[in-house]
Order: sequence, then structure tokens, then C-alpha cells
Amino acid sequence: MAKARTRRTLMALGFLGLIFFGAAWWLLGIRQAPVPKLGGALTSESLSWESRERTYQVYRPSRVLRSPPIVFVLHGSMGNGAMARTSMAHDFDRLADEEGFLVVYPDGFDDHWNGCRVAGPYAANQLDVDDVGFFRAIVSRLVTEDDADPAAVFATGISNGGHMAIRLALEAPDLVRGVAPIVASMPSDENLGCEDRGAGVAFLLINGTEDPMNPYEGGDVALFGLVGNRGGVRSTPETIQMFAQRAGYAGEPEVSNLPDADPDDGSRIVQYQWAEEGRPEVILLAIFGGGHSVPHPVQRGPRLLGRTNTDIRTAEVVWDFFSRNRT
Repeated sequence: MAKARTRRTLMALGFLGLIFFGAAWWLLGIRQAPVPKLGGALTSESLSWESRERTYQVYRPSRVLRSPPIVFVLHGSMGNGAMARTSMAHDFDRLADEEGFLVVYPDGFDDHWNGCRVAGPYAANQLDVDDVGFFRAIVSRLVTEDDADPAAVFATGISNGGHMAIRLALEAPDLVRGVAPIVASMPSDENLGCEDRGAGVAFLLINGTEDPMNPYEGGDVALFGLVGNRGGVRSTPETIQMFAQRAGYAGEPEVSNLPDADPDDGSRIVQYQWAEEGRPEVILLAIFGGGHSVPHPVQRGPRLLGRTNTDIRTAEVVWDFFSRNRT
């Protein structure tokens, strides 16, 4: 009798274990895109900044433009440059092969960036690490060694990397010509942790309306409002309006619906665009139904973080935006 009960208990525990791991697998549900055939070379490099050894990777295509642009791709929390490269499905490397620009995948300090927020329980924030200076040092080296164009420096980033891109836009408009934060928003006044130079740059924002981490309507940045609080942010509409005003726009944006290439992904994209001759372009791509993920037709983020839109390749949209705002 006791053996039978033990057997039933073990079977029940085994069944519950299968349910748990099955649920965990479903909630993660990550799907990676295949690595494209690439013709360039990825090098691992480092430099000393603030008495710390800082590391980064550079992808150089086989045919580089004369005075090539520089595109920084910034990882999210608990990540590194290699993960940023993968999160974009290696699309920036493929585009670099086609267009001849340089791609930089830097590593945050202790796996994080000192973005523009006061709150943040990680060393980069608590030690006030000078990541802006780190990027300046990388650009200086690439200008010297690769004849890169110092007037064509761009940055895109995901989550914590997106907040770092916002810091660059606010604090270093002399360094970056344009930025493209993804699933990130302007910190609220009490959470603003960087200096605002007040100059406009080309600004592309890609945010999901059902993001469980970075709330579209503003509020605390925390998973489902509970885990890992990074303090408050403004709403996505407030964020884009702020950067449109900084770029000199006073009127309403042009609104258009992007083609819904995959009606089954549960999301669609609405574009809000400010564009005038002589001013940096400002765009919001609002992913209605989208979560805390990078839109891509093949690659998918964890289901736990919401739906992944499959209508666009984010890297292609970002590079197209950067390239037309180069001059």
C-alpha cells in the first residue's frame, strides 16, 4: 500500500514537473533566425576607459565605404555585444556587407548600460559609469584607424540599450546624428539621470502597446509592474512628441498604417512621422498588440514578454532611417 502511494506521488510529481517545464518552454518560446552568409570579419577589441578594460566587437564588411558611417548596436539588461548581434538576427552585418558601414557591438559594464535613469539596481548605474565617454573613445579610434566618418555616427538599442541610446540623444547630440531606441521611453522627470543638451537628432522609436516591461502609457519599468523596477518613464506618445519638438517640429505627424504582412501575429504597425527639409526626421513605429521584443519575420522573442511583430525586419528599417538622415 505504501509503495503504491509512493509510486502515485512520484508519478504526480513527475507530471507536475512536465507541466512546469512545458509551461516554461512555452513562455520562453524563443525562435532564432538562421545566420546569413557573411563576407566581412568580426573582431574583438578593447580599450582602457576610466581605469577599466572595456570590450567591444566590430564588424567590418569586405568592402567598406570611404569614410564609412558607424552604427552602434546596444544590448539589453544582462546582455553583451554578442547577444545584441544575435537579437538583430545578424541583419546589421548583412546590411553592412551590402552598404559598406561599420557595426559596433559594445559590451556594457557588468552586463548593463548606465542609461538615462536614476533608478537601476546594477553596477553601471550605481557607479555612474561613463558609457558616453566609452563610445566617444571607440569613435575616435575608428576615425583614426578606419577613416570612419565622425559626422555619421548612429546608435540603436534594445530595452536597457534603448535607454542608453536615449542618453546619447540627450547628452551627446554632437556625437550621434541619429538614434533608434527599441522598447524604451524617455525617463520621467524624477527618474531623469542625465544632462539634456537640448539639441535635436534624428529619432526613430519602436515600442509595443502591450509591452509588459516598458509600459506604452508610461509608469514604472518593471516586468508586469512587479519585477526589476527601473523607475518611471514617460508614455510613448509623450516621448516622441518631446523629441519631435527638440527637432523643431510644432505640428502633428503624418500618420500611416504599414502593410500588415502577417495578420496572424496579433499585431500591426502604425507610423507617426515628422519630416521636413532641413530638420532631423522623427518617427514612431507603434506596434499595436506588440510586446517587449524586436520585430522580425522569422525570429521571435520570449512569449513571456509579449507578441513579436513579424511585419518588418527591424535592422532594415533602422538602417534605412539612418542612411537617409546621414546628411
